[in-house]
Amino acid sequence: MNKPALRIAFAGTPDFAASHLDVLINAGYNILGVYTQPDRPSGRGKLDKPSPVKSLALDSNLPVFQPQSLKSDAAQKQLEELDLDVLVVVAYGLILPQAVLDIPRFGCINVHASLLPRWRGAAPIERSILAGDAKTGITIMQMDADLDTGDMLLSSATPIQADDNSANLTARLAAIGQKALLDVLKQIQSGTLSPCPQDNKQSTYAAKLSKEEALITWDKNAMEIQQQINAFYPRSPAYSFYKGQRLRITQAVAQASTMAIEAGTILQFDQAGLIVACHNSSLLIRKIQLSGKAEISIKDFLNGHRDYFAAGTMLSSSSIQD
Repeated sequence: MNKPALRIAFAGTPDFAASHLDVLINAGYNILGVYTQPDRPSGRGKLDKPSPVKSLALDSNLPVFQPQSLKSDAAQKQLEELDLDVLVVVAYGLILPQAVLDIPRFGCINVHASLLPRWRGAAPIERSILAGDAKTGITIMQMDADLDTGDMLLSSATPIQADDNSANLTARLAAIGQKALLDVLKQIQSGTLSPCPQDNKQSTYAAKLSKEEALITWDKNAMEIQQQINAFYPRSPAYSFYKGQRLRITQAVAQASTMAIEAGTILQFDQAGLIVACHNSSLLIRKIQLSGKAEISIKDFLNGHRDYFAAGTMLSSSSIQD
């Protein structure tokens, strides 16, 4: 006899979460409710904007719940009334107290964008790139009351390529996460889960990236700077200063060439890009963004601003330049 369909609710907020909700909808899962953060002011008009998860849920005629917190008795009673087997959580952004974790029959499962226990916390994708990790992945875990410490239900890895930035790595991890989530739900349905505890001694913390960390200091190795640029793109591009103006750098490639010249010095520039001296290396900058302007390739920029850059001038970590 076939077991009854799982009674599921989903909790998530950004695009990454919405892609996982979408795969559950398309797979025909019995989704009884969708939790997402309250609408936030957005854009120049600062009008309240629904999250990507809310927009998808409404388009799919799913009930949407937007509590400010899940700590209140009212919010927990509302969740209890759904009579859930499992709550799927993907980048929700609100804390789930133990009382909530205990409500679904099979608990709450989380899709986390790292190979736990490495990079517990809010920014695992960005931190893995910034640290120069060789690989990352998706971990589906059984949630507990601590931060990303629950038993692992499934892990799936992917290499981090030198040209991976936060945008394309997020997209790849979303695809991996969708498949992994479906696999885990099938295991829950069939009773074949094999939880594996995390090794807490191997844990690292993925704090949100700060604006201060986006500032480039040129006395680092070019590969470190490339990783910094890739980690911050596209949300908050890494930047330097040139002629006293902020210069965001959105795409660059580390070069092996070295010269006995001060770090930050522009060595040469042409249609291929702008080459800048770093510590024992150099960086080929391919795309930039000036304040108030759109992202542009060096090739296209030079077509309209041929005399803007000059060999021997400096990129600096300060807006005050000699």
